[in-house]
Amino acid sequence: MFDISIEIDRPAQTVFRHIEDIEAAPAWYSAVQSVAKLTAGPVGRVLENIVEVTEFEVDALLTLSSLSGPTPFTYRFRLAPTGHRTHLHLEGSITGKGLPGPMALLAPLASSFFERGMRINLESLKRIVETARPAE
Repeated sequence: MFDISIEIDRPAQTVFRHIEDIEAAPAWYSAVQSVAKLTAGPVGRVLENIVEVTEFEVDALLTLSSLSGPTPFTYRFRLAPTGHRTHLHLEGSITGKGLPGPMALLAPLASSFFERGMRINLESLKRIVETARPAE
């Protein structure tokens, strides 16, 4: 399990729009190469595994949980307004339970590896959100 917090110089509504736009995830989430929705609506995505939105509160909470793949995970994004800024907190849990063969030996390192990657991803998200033109 890991926790990451970051301050983004935009309102929570703006930050949330970027996080919930799963189809835009490849712009800030380095592990995502493409996204295809399996069902209509604002939730669900396909990477090399299937991910489901398990919690959703507009402008406040988005939780993604993997349904398949070699590294089962849950990412809970919590947003809290702090004036004109947003405090974004990510709680992540991930295992390497599905890693095949000798790679299974790396399973205990999965959490720290993904934490490092998500820190970089959230910095990318921050940069994108803070430099995006406001919606008209």
